[in-house]
Amino acid sequence: MFFRTARKPPEDSSTTLAAAADTPAATPAPVPEPPFRPGFEPLPAAAEANADFTWRKRIHERLLDTIDLRRRDLNRMSDDELRAETTALVREIIAAEAALPGGLDREQLCSEVLDEAIGLGPLETLLTDESVSEIMVNRFDQIFVERGGRIAPHPTTFTSDRAVLGVIERIVAPLGRRIDESSPMVDARLRDGSRVNAIIPPLALKGPTLTIRKFARRALEVADLVRMGSLSHEMAAFLRTCVEQRRNIVVSGGTGSGKTTFLNLLSNFIPDGERILTIEDAAELRLRHSHLVSLEARPSNLEGRGAISIRDLVRNALRMRPDRIVVGECRGGEALDMLQAMNTGHEGSMTTLHANSPRDALARLETLVLMAGMDLPLAAIREQIASAVDIIVQQTRFACGARRLTSITELTGMEGGRIQLQELFRFERRTADSPTADPSGGHFTGCDAVPGFYDELRRQGVALDLHLFDRKRS
Repeated sequence: MFFRTARKPPEDSSTTLAAAADTPAATPAPVPEPPFRPGFEPLPAAAEANADFTWRKRIHERLLDTIDLRRRDLNRMSDDELRAETTALVREIIAAEAALPGGLDREQLCSEVLDEAIGLGPLETLLTDESVSEIMVNRFDQIFVERGGRIAPHPTTFTSDRAVLGVIERIVAPLGRRIDESSPMVDARLRDGSRVNAIIPPLALKGPTLTIRKFARRALEVADLVRMGSLSHEMAAFLRTCVEQRRNIVVSGGTGSGKTTFLNLLSNFIPDGERILTIEDAAELRLRHSHLVSLEARPSNLEGRGAISIRDLVRNALRMRPDRIVVGECRGGEALDMLQAMNTGHEGSMTTLHANSPRDALARLETLVLMAGMDLPLAAIREQIASAVDIIVQQTRFACGARRLTSITELTGMEGGRIQLQELFRFERRTADSPTADPSGGHFTGCDAVPGFYDELRRQGVALDLHLFDRKRS
């Protein structure tokens, strides 16, 4: 996969491809240490000390000084033609380097330089590695990846800030987005669904920063999450009943706790045939339903106009005759519109929000409703929440990387001006006997409490298993 990009014009714009072969060989000069920045500790094993890195950086710089990708008519070149022409140039540059160590793999060097020049550099292999769920570029010589919930440094790095910026430009340009000093932040979605966030100087003090949350090729099923220890069979059975019986659900949790993954799982419990509208900032949900409409918010254009917000889409969705509305995440005033939808014939709708506990989720909802700009008294907001939301599902990411569903809580009404909660399931953590004990160890259990809406379901003839809520001992 290659991207057309904008590059800084070379000092001599008359330089041609053939000129590369005539460039005299030179021994690479020592790479200077990066300047000290307050709050930044240099890496213990700096990448510049590696001979492979030094030569890759030199060849890459010579390539950029030799060919100006921006000034060429790239629209008339296929990806194969672009790669073939650039490959020939890189090989000419490598052949001209008489000081290149004999033990250095020239084909590998050529491939790495090409990846960084017209591809995605060290990110190429990470994007195709299915075990990697998140890629974090803190600066050109510092890349971290997440595998199985654990974050670790990646040994391969970029050669310079310029290389990172080039990759960011190649990622966002085909999406119709730009990033520069006047617009130094961008949030976008790749064609495969992966979410990309980039921020560059002057906002990023250590150099261009890039974060990619990869889109899993296969959506996790409930059996996968049970096997991984994210929830119990009893929890899964109860939540399936909640979705099928059109209860309104809010999934709460911190960043990276698995809220969207779990929302996707819950949404796939919706019976086929119902008209579902999904609304997201960046489309991540993958529902298998036939009667599905997916909507995605749009940022403003280069002139700062044309933005379509989540709230705009929620309001419009109410005119589209939905049976259910699924909002990827409530972050602002759309929370009020979502609550009104839940209260006016769109039962069984779902959303997520950032909060660390069910009680915090209620406070967060109150704050989001106030962001709608309506002068509503707090008592009215709480009444709206209590009548709209049935269940809060709490997701938690532990320090070891494990993700667990740590609480399922029912909203039972109002008393004394306060929303009342009843916990139905919880994850009880095991007391650590030693510093090496698994910080996510514990067991799932019911809380010996039956949901209040089960009486209504029983009257409707729905088969219910009350033993799901039995307390279990570790």
